Amino acid sequence: MKVVRRLSALLCLFCLLWLVPTISFAPQLLAQQTTPMKIVGYFPRYGLYSNFFVKNLITSGSAPLLTHLDYAFANVVNNKCVSFDTYADYQAQISAKNAVSGVADPKGGFGGNFHQLQELKKLYPNLKIIMGIGGGSSNPNAFHTAALPANRQTFVQSCVNMYIKGNFAPGISQPGIFDGFDIDWEYPAVAADRDNFSSLLNDFRQALNAVRPGLTLAIAGGNGNWSYKYVNLNQVQNYLDYFGVMTYDYDGPWTNETGLVAPLYRSSKDPDSTNNASATIQGYLEAGVAPSKLVFGVPFYGYEWSNVPNLDNGLWEPGAPDGDGAAYNSIVNIESNFKKYRDSITQSVWLYSGSHFWTYDDPTAIQFKMQYVKNQKLGGVMAWNLGQDLSDGTLLKTVASGLKP
Repeated sequence: MKVVRRLSALLCLFCLLWLVPTISFAPQLLAQQTTPMKIVGYFPRYGLYSNFFVKNLITSGSAPLLTHLDYAFANVVNNKCVSFDTYADYQAQISAKNAVSGVADPKGGFGGNFHQLQELKKLYPNLKIIMGIGGGSSNPNAFHTAALPANRQTFVQSCVNMYIKGNFAPGISQPGIFDGFDIDWEYPAVAADRDNFSSLLNDFRQALNAVRPGLTLAIAGGNGNWSYKYVNLNQVQNYLDYFGVMTYDYDGPWTNETGLVAPLYRSSKDPDSTNNASATIQGYLEAGVAPSKLVFGVPFYGYEWSNVPNLDNGLWEPGAPDGDGAAYNSIVNIESNFKKYRDSITQSVWLYSGSHFWTYDDPTAIQFKMQYVKNQKLGGVMAWNLGQDLSDGTLLKTVASGLKP
């Protein structure tokens, strides 16, 4: 009996010791299982024409920081997905110097950006590569027509067949490169678009699930309620992994007054209280979107005005838009020709020479935004676009470091 009692006591002690770590470490285990914040970077298909290749994502140190790489873009024509540029997508012969593997594409074989993305995925198998459909260069009326009930299935199946199943062209079948879609319809514009867009996204979700559970579906979200007036945000979030919210382009060459391209908060002299990223995010939240579904956009570019009067350091003054903007990797090279200013409320930076004005985001402004993203418990950050960063990935590294707990 004594032996039995001792065995029972030892068994009880063992049970207690087993339960204690289970109880005390359970929260930590749960924390480790929590999905990390998304870091989404757009890759421009046209980058190879200016010596920006998929390989640059490796040499810059950007690739291991990304959770999603968003290829910009596929087009919509006659209710089907089509390539904007077949040469850049899969026909270009990438040299050994610029190839991810260090091996040149075979002449006449599968090449271009798509082959390089295929090679990138071998090195980073957890990276989700998604195809953006549409964008600012795509005809919004084409989306309107493709989303009609009679055309939706044709549209969805063409996109799935081409990009998820990899049937890019007759004789070219390379499945497994793309892991989903980012639908960038800029923008639904009439009442009928509201239900049709919801149904379109539902159809995309079902089609992706039929191929393989876990494929990504996202949309690009506009920066004001005018842009999602005909989008049922609360409903469509049920089909989406996230909204890539374009929390930039608040001011730019479409106005004859200087301003800030992507202020986090309202600058003291901005006449429009909604002309900032925090107001945009608040609009999505008020529409019922879960914070975790919102991926906060940052620009890797800026805009210029000339003939700006020498008042208030050029901010919120009349000016002539000068061009369509420039990448951060260009703007940083001219900073020394200007005096740099920073808004105390938004931490936005601008350059002013007494007549010329530039607005853009720098590492300080981006770092400030990352704290907001964490405080609001948003789903992560999206950057347009990776080809505009410095060769060492300075801006994306600022994003990644700023999102750390």
